[in-house]
Amino acid sequence: MVTTKTKVRPKPFLFPQFCKACGRCIDACPKHCIEIGDGIDPMTGFAPITVDLEVCNGCGLCYSACPEPYGLMATPPEADGIDMVVTDPYSVFGPRTTTTPTAETIPDRHVPMPSLEPLVLKGNHAAAIGALLAGCRHFFGYPITPSTEGAELMARLLPELNGVFVQAVSEVATANMMYGCGGAGLRCMTFTSSPGFSLMLEAISYMIGAEIPGVFVNLMRGGPGLGNIGPEQSDIKLVCRGLGHGNTHALVLAPSNPQEMLDLTMEAFDLAFRYRNPVVVVGDGYLGQVTGRVTLPEFLVQPGLPDWAVYGDAAHRGNLHTSIWLNEPDLEAHNVHLNDKYRRMIEQEQRSESFHCDDADWLVIACNTPARMTKGAVQSLRRRGLKVGLFRPITLWPFPIDALLPLLDRKRGLIVVEAGPGQLEDELRLALSHAGMGSHPPIDRVQHYGGVLPQQQEIVDHIAGLAEASHG
Repeated sequence: MVTTKTKVRPKPFLFPQFCKACGRCIDACPKHCIEIGDGIDPMTGFAPITVDLEVCNGCGLCYSACPEPYGLMATPPEADGIDMVVTDPYSVFGPRTTTTPTAETIPDRHVPMPSLEPLVLKGNHAAAIGALLAGCRHFFGYPITPSTEGAELMARLLPELNGVFVQAVSEVATANMMYGCGGAGLRCMTFTSSPGFSLMLEAISYMIGAEIPGVFVNLMRGGPGLGNIGPEQSDIKLVCRGLGHGNTHALVLAPSNPQEMLDLTMEAFDLAFRYRNPVVVVGDGYLGQVTGRVTLPEFLVQPGLPDWAVYGDAAHRGNLHTSIWLNEPDLEAHNVHLNDKYRRMIEQEQRSESFHCDDADWLVIACNTPARMTKGAVQSLRRRGLKVGLFRPITLWPFPIDALLPLLDRKRGLIVVEAGPGQLEDELRLALSHAGMGSHPPIDRVQHYGGVLPQQQEIVDHIAGLAEASHG
């Protein structure tokens, strides 16, 4: 007579702090031995399930149905008497196993465009078209002047392109929706302006920490507070140094005309996915409203799908995005990784434009719309015989210090022109300091605030006065 030993099937083990009370295990259980519990877990605010193990037959359907990696799992034989407040399931169960294949990156494709006549577009509309050409088919936003026209055009065009437009209940919701969409490996964006951008900072910090791409177009307006809807460069400090708490940076692109609104918004998506990080396109409110001649690119982008995406299919099931690291050495290691990424951004993505800088005695630094007034002022001063040049940072972070340093030799002075109380000047001074430039030409400034832009003649008069005083 041959006897066989019956294999005992393991019964489920519940981590209450991972249970979200979704009820999927209840639907999956053929023995009806699972139900929503009566008590609220103080760590989560949910009511975890309860399991009647006397009725349970160990079929395993419940923990297969559980969407949480460690909510319900089969109890290992050696785990008798496990403390129910264990917070590190890896120490009990080890990494979650899967039989599905590892996802592979599907690369983007550049699709040629027919040659088209130039368009005359408002800056907001140019940025929206740039996003569409970059393959963005998901928009989340909340209307705010002076950026709303961009969202309106996306609302009109995305449904015709099988895209998704969601007007969120707030800017807070907008940025969190972008976290989810970007985490799925999809190109997404929003338009906003200064007070709305402030509300997005928490989610932007989460996106940076979890390495989620997304594009934020911020048309800056007068502040602080609600301020007004006039143009001001009021958020330079915010986008360069204040993207949420902790170790947070993002590439900041500063267009100066509608053509660059299209080009830089289009490029922002490639940069966001290249570095797995949000990218900010920042302009003043006037730039969103002014119209200009815009030439469309020779191609549009058909996005692929990165291997790290949480896409919802079997191949991507092993992926996870999170910005929480409860173990301090783990969080420090993650910050070391982020710092290395920021270093690569600084080394590889500095961008600027120079106009009559090589022989200039006076160098003017300006970006966005004030750079256009400054360019006119430089041309006017040149006609007077004054050697003046314009250095225009296109990336505000990182500040393009590598291109600026060779231009500083024998300069009589630097003049920062901005619609704000010195935020661009602060970025310049910080970049000079980090570059070890303890001695540099004296810095002067032309500033306006509260929705008032510096004017061309004002810049001319100021620099002419400096030049006259230096000769005296």
